[in-house]
Amino acid sequence: MPSPRRSVEGRPLGASASSSSSSSPGSPAHGGGGRFEFQSLLSSRAPGADLTCARLRASESPVHRRGSFPLAAAGPSQAPPPPLPEEDRMDLNPSFLGIALRSLLAIDLWLSKKLGVCAGESSSWGSVRPLMKLLEISGHGIPWLLGTLYCLSRSDSWAGREVLMNLLFALLLDLLLVALIKGLVRRRRPAHNQMDMFVTLSVDKYSFPSGHATRAALVSRFILNHLVLAIPLRVLVVLWALVLGLSRVMLGRHNVTDVAFGFFLGYMQYSIVDYCWLSPHNAPVLFVLWNQQ
Repeated sequence: MPSPRRSVEGRPLGASASSSSSSSPGSPAHGGGGRFEFQSLLSSRAPGADLTCARLRASESPVHRRGSFPLAAAGPSQAPPPPLPEEDRMDLNPSFLGIALRSLLAIDLWLSKKLGVCAGESSSWGSVRPLMKLLEISGHGIPWLLGTLYCLSRSDSWAGREVLMNLLFALLLDLLLVALIKGLVRRRRPAHNQMDMFVTLSVDKYSFPSGHATRAALVSRFILNHLVLAIPLRVLVVLWALVLGLSRVMLGRHNVTDVAFGFFLGYMQYSIVDYCWLSPHNAPVLFVLWNQQ
């Protein structure tokens, strides 16, 4: 009759208990049995179970959800988008010079609009607009060129012809430089300007720099250096140049920076004329031809 205390494997329970108690938990026999059972559990898994678990853990990772850790086996890697053209990029870090220029342009436009009090008949100072237009004609290039040619034809002294010849040279240089800069910059006139100017050319639709301002600075410096005038007349010449430049903004013809640069350019033009001063010694052909006429 078999003993009821035997185990399923045919060994007595007491013997198994005594054998397990005789072996310590840290003995090789006990540890070897545990490792054997663990390895048998691993080997009993399906072949693709490890790869599936790794994918699930990676998909649940917050790094993978943000898209910054793509899996190699998730699919073919997509090519990065092409970079935007330079003109379509947003300048997130503008330079200090760019900020300063934009601020200066905004102040220039705002101040020019505020000072354009004679831009139209309905403006706040529209009643003085005819006077400003008369002042505009006084600084136009055509009256100055015709007046210089007439005085040159009526002059009977070598000194007078020399001064008038250089004034004609200065006026022609002014027209050339202003037209060249206007054609290069191509800054439009203010929006509140009325195109009713006196004898305009193709480049006169542009505003930078102001030709009246350059001519006023050039002529006034020329007169003050080569004509003997009393002090009240010298002050009057300076006031004429300043008021003429201010009238360009009041009429809405130019912005403030157009007039400011025009004054600077006219001042420097006289330095060029003074450096290249024409005289019977360095340009005798011009004076001989003029005397024959």
